[in-house]
Amino acid sequence: MNVPMWGWFLMIGLMAVFLLVDVFVIARRPHVPSMAEAGRHLAFYVTAAVLFGLFVWFEWGGQYAGEFYAGWLTEYSLSVDNLFVFLLIMASFKVPQKLQQSALMIGIIIAIILRGVFIALGAVVINAYSWVFYLFGAFLVYTAVKLATGGESDDDEYHENRLLVWIEKRFPATKEWNGTRLTVLENGKRLITPMLIIILALGTTDLLFALDSIPAIYGLTKEPFLVLTANIFALMGLRQLYFLIGGLLKKLVYLSIGLAVLLAFIGVKLVLHALHENNLPFINGGQPLEGVPDIPILVSLGAIVVILGVTTLASLWKSNRDAKLEASETDVAPARRDGDESAPVVDDDPARHVDRRAATHDAP
Repeated sequence: MNVPMWGWFLMIGLMAVFLLVDVFVIARRPHVPSMAEAGRHLAFYVTAAVLFGLFVWFEWGGQYAGEFYAGWLTEYSLSVDNLFVFLLIMASFKVPQKLQQSALMIGIIIAIILRGVFIALGAVVINAYSWVFYLFGAFLVYTAVKLATGGESDDDEYHENRLLVWIEKRFPATKEWNGTRLTVLENGKRLITPMLIIILALGTTDLLFALDSIPAIYGLTKEPFLVLTANIFALMGLRQLYFLIGGLLKKLVYLSIGLAVLLAFIGVKLVLHALHENNLPFINGGQPLEGVPDIPILVSLGAIVVILGVTTLASLWKSNRDAKLEASETDVAPARRDGDESAPVVDDDPARHVDRRAATHDAP
């Protein structure tokens, strides 16, 4: 895939313009977006991603377009999982609702910059050491197993990573929110605000998630241009998605299992690809293994769509069933209070979905 230098600058420039417009609008009028507003913006970014994929198809062919769509869907699904942790962070820091847009926007910009560094490093390593696909594949399978076997947890609190703890100890901070300001001057001393801390919390948390999302997308395409654009398109719509389906996230009870299957599939695909292009001397004498399948991108794209679709439908079915059961148990509760011992016992503490993906990483 031959992308001219002007193509890189044009794409990055357009993305930067969209982000700067978002920042300018939000900075002028911090507010809680309505469902209609969030829906319009999210539809715009999704449409832009679809059109970009069609442009890739027209310019470089269907193979690369399929790689972009597969990478974009994978990154988007992993980004949706991030929202669970973002909700915990916002609740932990008690961020005022009208300031949450600003915090998310700047945190996402930081995440895009840091992911860009990760993508560049990944491209250099892959070009220099093709055997790194073995490591990527093994890491994704390990992450998938951790997600699938992590079990339910009652820990619904956010724990600050070591970087944030160090910053809060090193720099004096005010407990008062001062709009979108990152620092304030009080009694002649420069203090950081909770807004700066929350932005760093969001940015560094997303960086932890990039530890598996970057290897995952490199398992679908080896083109840095597609890796970067798929990540940017996935992250740019994340803020609107936060406000649009924040309440619906609790219904995705099987999301961790779905992501585990998705990461395991890509991990196996990476290992098969590494065997197909093997050059390690202690494996088959450094020669590629004949007969090892290399999963086509159309198969990968189809598998991703099926996995995400089944996960969503199964989650919604279970959530609706549990809601009906809870409603029926609530209806018979007065009967037990009136002395009818035959009525079933109401569970006042129904199981809640708690994100487990963060537990597979160590905080910096």
